Amino acid sequence: MAFGPSTPGAIINPPRFVHIEQVEALLKLQKAAQKITSILDLDQLVEKVVHDAAQSFGCVEANIYLHDEARGEMVAAAVSGCTKHSKGYSLKIGKEGLVGHVAALGRLRYAPDVRKDPYYIACEESTLSEVAIPMHIDGKLVGVLTASHSELDAFSREQLRLLQALCAHIAVAINNAQLFRKEREERERMTREALEASAIQQALLPKASPYIPGFAVSGLSVSAGAVGGDWYDFIPMSDGRWGLVLADVAGKGTAAALLMSATRGMLRSLAEAACSPSQVLTKLNQLLVEDFPAGRFVTMVYAVLDPIRRTLRFASAGHLEPLLLMDSEARFVKTEKGIPLGIRTGDFSQIEVDLPKGARVVLYSDGITEAENADQEQYGAERLQKHALQATSSAESILADVRVFANGTGLRDDATVIFVSA
Repeated sequence: MAFGPSTPGAIINPPRFVHIEQVEALLKLQKAAQKITSILDLDQLVEKVVHDAAQSFGCVEANIYLHDEARGEMVAAAVSGCTKHSKGYSLKIGKEGLVGHVAALGRLRYAPDVRKDPYYIACEESTLSEVAIPMHIDGKLVGVLTASHSELDAFSREQLRLLQALCAHIAVAINNAQLFRKEREERERMTREALEASAIQQALLPKASPYIPGFAVSGLSVSAGAVGGDWYDFIPMSDGRWGLVLADVAGKGTAAALLMSATRGMLRSLAEAACSPSQVLTKLNQLLVEDFPAGRFVTMVYAVLDPIRRTLRFASAGHLEPLLLMDSEARFVKTEKGIPLGIRTGDFSQIEVDLPKGARVVLYSDGITEAENADQEQYGAERLQKHALQATSSAESILADVRVFANGTGLRDDATVIFVSA
């Protein structure tokens, strides 16, 4: 059966002969398609489409409804010329209006006289003819375009064909814009979560340097990303001593930050029992071996500063050796035993150093010594020693020196320092 331009539900077939008017129409189509496919903002795209469609075809109104698969509805995303419905107006698929009918059947429907079409829902009083065209991508419904006119049988066969061809381009443009919006929203969500995680992580760090008679203790930590696996802490004890901890969780990002937070809580609970550094690390390691996922571990140096005896006793779990500065000399202090936490059970040895007036101790993470410059040269232990020996050195100056060294490449790992001056 052949469909004429006035036949409801007509599927438009390509013509056998190409006329001048059709060539001009195809050129218009190409130009319109180029414009719309370059727009990635969904709201801007659909508004432009309905405005241009209404203007080009002299329509009373033009609308784009997008498919809401979860609700089984078509939702108005752009409206031009309609005084009764606005964005957000919805129609049930297969139940309401030409839009719902077309969305269900997946083919164009043309009502040359809307007064005689059983699916048409009256809107503008001046509307006498209307076409609804479904838009698909890979067989999946994207939306429906409607165009209404104040004349009976206002759309010619060529115009319907042009609209149908244009809808194929609109469907691609809408799909691209929806994917772009989804990706942008996902990036924004991840950014918000990262910022929230960063705020929480910063809140877990000490708010200020502790007041310890005869000593100045400070710390500083800079994450390579929004969140990191480094952290430091100052833990007051009831007898006037202070626990100092600097640790580095293997890995980066949110996973490392979560493990850091859990480790911090466990350590604080153990440290409050006033155990020795080796005992604290042994008990903490037992807990982490049971809880940590495979492949995750923590390096840590835990020290107890006794301001009365002027001593610093510490144990290390696979962490970098503390730097002791005394009498214009700098040396790294090593403990005999101590594997990273969370791998397997084991013992931890500890060492005690005296801190006479003028002595200094630097605890640091590998983000300091392994920072690289543009030539892939590392900052290294020797540079740290040389800088720390300066009379004005501090946690802040060490990180500033590392930044200058890595100028142009930036910090690629979390960098943390605790600086103790006697």
